[in-house]
Amino acid sequence: MTLCVQSCPATDRPRQKRTASVSNEIPLSLPDINEDDIRAVADTMRSGRLSIGPKLEEFERLVARRAQRTYGVGVSSGTAGLHLALKALGVKPGDEVITPAFSFVASANCILYAGAKPVFVDCDPRSLNMTVEAVEAKITERTRAIIAVEVFGNPANMIDLAQLAGRYEIPFIEDACEGLGGRAGRDPIGKFGRVAVFGFYPNKQITTGEGGMIVTNDDHIARMCRCLRNQGRSVGHKPTDAIPGSELGTWFSHECIGFNYRLTEMQAALGVSQMNRLDELIERRQRVAESYTRRLASNPDVIVPTVEPDVFMSWFVYVVRLNDRFTADDRNTIIEGLRRHDVGAAAYFPVIPLLPAYQREFGFRPGDFPIAETVSERTIALPMFTRLTEREIDLVCQTLEVMLQRASFTREAIGKRP
Repeated sequence: MTLCVQSCPATDRPRQKRTASVSNEIPLSLPDINEDDIRAVADTMRSGRLSIGPKLEEFERLVARRAQRTYGVGVSSGTAGLHLALKALGVKPGDEVITPAFSFVASANCILYAGAKPVFVDCDPRSLNMTVEAVEAKITERTRAIIAVEVFGNPANMIDLAQLAGRYEIPFIEDACEGLGGRAGRDPIGKFGRVAVFGFYPNKQITTGEGGMIVTNDDHIARMCRCLRNQGRSVGHKPTDAIPGSELGTWFSHECIGFNYRLTEMQAALGVSQMNRLDELIERRQRVAESYTRRLASNPDVIVPTVEPDVFMSWFVYVVRLNDRFTADDRNTIIEGLRRHDVGAAAYFPVIPLLPAYQREFGFRPGDFPIAETVSERTIALPMFTRLTEREIDLVCQTLEVMLQRASFTREAIGKRP
């Protein structure tokens, strides 16, 4: 299919070229990389300092400041950040950690990395986040932490969940990997609870390729996470601290069993460059989301994302849901149809406890999380990236509507067969 692409006023600038490696003419996501980003990475490579250097420290300060936190700790991924947060909080085998059933699998995997047991909570049908009532019902004497996810970047219920954790004196971890730059009321995403974690995968608001950031006001947690990310080395010691010609020295002083979860200077340099235009990137994604909502809100077959009045969404993805008359098979057929017509689409997310590995380990069965299951069977993520034009958004919506009509026609035809 050949697209006739035109610029719109909101994107009146040279478009980033789409390489042959992108399989869909309108891909599901595309990072926004400009010449300043490339120059920042190249300059860092020329500097000779490629790890644990000034760019990492600058990136940590920028992200912490955005979240109104005192400390930032750069790590190799958002998943690594969640793992280190649990370790720094002392979560251990035999403990329970409450987490959403409807989320990306990392928010549960990190609990298993710590040797603890994930306790899954069904989602709210509007925000898709956990509710206070559902979380409170799952608290036991073995609960050692609550991981709350801002699903698709929506911080709804986050303030109330943090207050609930405070009442029970349970550490609250904000999985903010999908929401950098958003707000609930006047508070930025990343400010809630004891510790928060951001992720910077290529489809996020900003990217470092791979990478994550722990933010906190707690000096102990920050120091522990810095130690743990660097093989358990003493905080503040650099490779140059080792005694020349000796196998000893502070660089080889390991306070605890740690991990190699470091973020490179090249990744941090890219992160700094991207953070310098975060508001611009968020604004462009906001434009795309508003365009989708304007075109699809009146379609009775589609449920568009719900954004509460006191919430500012920093859009990670744009996920619509089909109404209840459509089945999971219908949804899958619609996604296949979109892809055949060169429109990127995907199902976001599966229900974590119903994934094969979790069913085998814990024995969960269909019906255990009815709301999450109903949502998961009908979600479709549409293309979302900063350089999506109005013409392309129109084409995505038109193609989706054709696929919806085909699915409806097919179901009606099958129903009329003798």
